[in-house]
Amino acid sequence: MNWKFNFHVKPKLVLFLLTMVCIGSIAITYFRQDSAVSVGEAIGYLVVPMQKGINSIGTWFYDKTQDRLNLEEAQDQIAQLEQENSGLKDTLSKYQDASLENRRLRELLELKDTYKEYDTVGASIVAKSSGNWYNSFTIDKGTNDGLALDMNVIAQGGLVGLITEIGPNFAVVTSIIDDGSRVSGMIKSTQSTCIVSGDLSSMENGLLKLDYIQTDFDISEDNLIVTSNISDKYVPGLVIGYATNVTLNEDKLTQSGYLEPAVDFANLSEVLVITTLKETTDRTQEVQE
Repeated sequence: MNWKFNFHVKPKLVLFLLTMVCIGSIAITYFRQDSAVSVGEAIGYLVVPMQKGINSIGTWFYDKTQDRLNLEEAQDQIAQLEQENSGLKDTLSKYQDASLENRRLRELLELKDTYKEYDTVGASIVAKSSGNWYNSFTIDKGTNDGLALDMNVIAQGGLVGLITEIGPNFAVVTSIIDDGSRVSGMIKSTQSTCIVSGDLSSMENGLLKLDYIQTDFDISEDNLIVTSNISDKYVPGLVIGYATNVTLNEDKLTQSGYLEPAVDFANLSEVLVITTLKETTDRTQEVQE
């Protein structure tokens, strides 16, 4: 048996089918691409803000870290500058102290030269009585340094006082401003005598009492008062101070007033002790005569 098939396809139909396949493929491709773009956009809408947020947080942490580092650096620099400033202050203070000490020592050398007829020993004040004034104080030299009781003490411009107590390594000086102090003085130009008395109440105004001044004293000519030759403990010629406010007493025989001391008794640090005693000076003068 022979089977015969008569299968005939028209060319137009084939072309139509192929065209439809192409169109379908294009459509599928188009719709797939559109879907892919939509997914990409959805991811973009989700991811991009998150990424921006993460970047912002990272930037904030970075800025804070930098601020902290800058602050720590600034604090380190401030601490270093404060340390340097403290060092400079210490250096300046030491320089000022050295300069002040140098000035005081230079004044003592000048004073030593002024009274070069007397042997002297330099000493530093290590303690003082209570109050504003150096009416009594202790120095760091004593009998081991050749000092003795009643030796005269000078500083700055003139007379300070006497050694009234002494030990091997110290001496106590009672100054002329003490209430119990009395110094026989004289007007340098005329050598007429007077008495300088310590008075702490007057010292509040920077003055000492001055009594028994002769009526012929003329304050306009010479008001310089020095230790007299007749003093029993003070060597002669030491500057005590300057007369002021001198007036005639009621008895019309003498005058009284006040004396501005040559020494600043509110500020003393170093002194010179005259190691020659008054009695030795008197004996020397008698021998010379």
